[in-house]
Amino acid sequence: MNTSKSPATNRPLSPFMIGPYYRPQLTSMLSITHRATGVGLSAGMLFLACWLVAIASGPEAYAKFAVHVTAWYGQLILLGFSWSLLYHLCNGIRHLFWDIGKGLDISTAYKSGYAVVVVSGLLTVAAWALAYLR
Repeated sequence: MNTSKSPATNRPLSPFMIGPYYRPQLTSMLSITHRATGVGLSAGMLFLACWLVAIASGPEAYAKFAVHVTAWYGQLILLGFSWSLLYHLCNGIRHLFWDIGKGLDISTAYKSGYAVVVVSGLLTVAAWALAYLR
């Protein structure tokens, strides 16, 4: 962090005031991603609700909905939704450990952060592989 002082107040400058000198940290990026996946899950629930309404509305309505789900953009939405769900789950488990005071040191926080990214990716690939193999 930059320790330069503001000339008017002689206080340290905010990282956001020093522009290109601030490098985002893994923990801050994971926190932002956790929030974004929470929003993504909310949007995905609307998709799920539309699916349930289509099922309840009968075969014709479901057929119209299925056209979009099986299209490339529908598959991309489902992929994003499934990764968001699994990332949010893995990061939530990480936060549960933090709540009991485990893994708070910087080294462990970074290791668990990388683990969240890798494990959520692997779980997403595994879930999609199982879905396509059936």
